[in-house]
Formats: sequence, structure tokens, C-alpha cells
Amino acid sequence: MLMRTDPFRDFDRLTEAVFGNRALPAAMPMDAYRDGDSFVVHLDLPGVSADTIDLTVEQNVLTIHAERKAPLGESVERVVGERSYGVFSRQLFLGDTLDSDRLTADYDAGVLTIRIPIAEKAKPRKVEIGGGSDRMQISA
Repeated sequence: MLMRTDPFRDFDRLTEAVFGNRALPAAMPMDAYRDGDSFVVHLDLPGVSADTIDLTVEQNVLTIHAERKAPLGESVERVVGERSYGVFSRQLFLGDTLDSDRLTADYDAGVLTIRIPIAEKAKPRKVEIGGGSDRMQISA
């Protein structure tokens, strides 16, 4: 059983009453890296239901919204409240080298994985060099 030993509990209750369940901003930790021809983003969203996750792309901005609802009813007295609840939001600015039209997302075990392919125009390509007979002649 957890024991209440926090002398600032009444202050915390007042803060929760004024600012809602959590006075701290909700975090959405992220890792991002390039994997071959894709850019991969992992976002930690533990306890978030997949149907509350919303991804939108407008121009070169990817916006992620998610919501984690508190499982407690109003009659429950919280003893320790360290987990964040509410709406989480994060924006990622995508470079022109990414193909946001082919973006895919999967959600598994509390981790949202977003894959954004590298645009064809940004991939390395071989440039052919013309030989001696293809030279342009300039007349004076």
C-alpha cells in the first residue's frame, strides 16, 4: 500500500483544481532517424488508445494529436499522480526531401511509428557524361 507522506499534497490539490489533472505539460518523447530510403519517427504514447491518435499533414508540417484519458472516476481520491493525462500534441517540420504523400503510420505497444519515404528527387542518381563526339561547337 502507498503511504501519503507528501507535505505539499494540499498545494498539489489546489494546483490540480486550477490547472486540471496535471499542471505539467504533456510530453511526447520522440526518436527520429534515416533508415535506407525512409525517414522513421518513433513517438512514445503509452496508454493512448489508437482511435484517439490523429495525424495531419499540411504543406510540410506533420501534426500529431493524441489523448490519454484518466481511468479514474470523480469519487476516487488520487494518492500519487505522476502520469500525464489529456491531449498531447506535437508538430514536425518536414523537409522538401521527404515524400509526405506516401507517409505511413503504425501503432503498437504504446509506440507510434511513422515512416516517410525519401522523395525520388532527393535520392542519389547517376549522371551520364557525354563523350568527345557529343561536344558542342561554338562559333565566333
